[in-house]
Amino acid sequence: MRFIFLSVLCTVLLLGTISSAWPWRPYGILGGSLDKRADTTETSAAGTSEQKTAASTASETASSTTGGTTGTTTGTNTKTGTSTDTATGSETATGKTTGTNTKTGTSKTTATTSISIDPAAAAGGVSMITPASSSTTYYKIGQDVTFVWNYTSLSVTPSAVNVVASCSLNSQVYTLTSNMSVEQTGSVVWDTGKYKQTATIPLLTASYTLFIYDASKELGDTASAGYLSSQIGYSFGMYSPQPYTSLGSFECVTCNGALSATTRQALKFTCGMALITFASFTWFAGSAGVLAT
Repeated sequence: MRFIFLSVLCTVLLLGTISSAWPWRPYGILGGSLDKRADTTETSAAGTSEQKTAASTASETASSTTGGTTGTTTGTNTKTGTSTDTATGSETATGKTTGTNTKTGTSKTTATTSISIDPAAAAGGVSMITPASSSTTYYKIGQDVTFVWNYTSLSVTPSAVNVVASCSLNSQVYTLTSNMSVEQTGSVVWDTGKYKQTATIPLLTASYTLFIYDASKELGDTASAGYLSSQIGYSFGMYSPQPYTSLGSFECVTCNGALSATTRQALKFTCGMALITFASFTWFAGSAGVLAT
């Protein structure tokens, strides 16, 4: 029994010695079906060691090197009675120093002034100095015409004004000046002689109305309280000089009361018939004793 056991043991040892000394091919006898067992412990230890080394290296690099900063700051500062600031930024840190700092800003300041106007207040206007508004002044066409005025009840001063003269006889508007700057006392001189030389719309012997209104508005617009009104005008007259004509040959062309020759003859005939009728009635009444006392 002991002999059999020893025989088997020797056989196993012999086979083990032969197997370990045998020159195995790279893929083994079975053509790659038998692979060498991987050493898990050594591989894990090596991987852990490499990770620790990489982490240590990254830590040392991060501690010795300042992380790069990439940032964008956009600022907008707008002031309109109040101040508003808006900032937006982002930062990214890496192990290598790479930084970009960009700042873009826009600053704008706006001042707004407001005034309080009573809605029941009257609209602004002008007070004529020359000519006086108490009477109508007549100007000869071909001469300089001067107008001087002051502003009244004006809470909001317009940036510029227009000065025009309107004639109702031909429904035309003559521009004396436009976009005129506003001062406490305004004045304008109208050279009617120069205008007459190049005029496409002639000046007539008629009455005119002077208007001074805000250049940003239209003539005739309704003005709010405190704003310059364009609906109040000042009248003046203009006439063209005529050569001398005797009273007997003078004939008023523009007068509505002028009588023609036919009209004068008709009036003479009517007056004559009235006299004849009155005389006849008086004679008849006297003859009949009606008028006797």
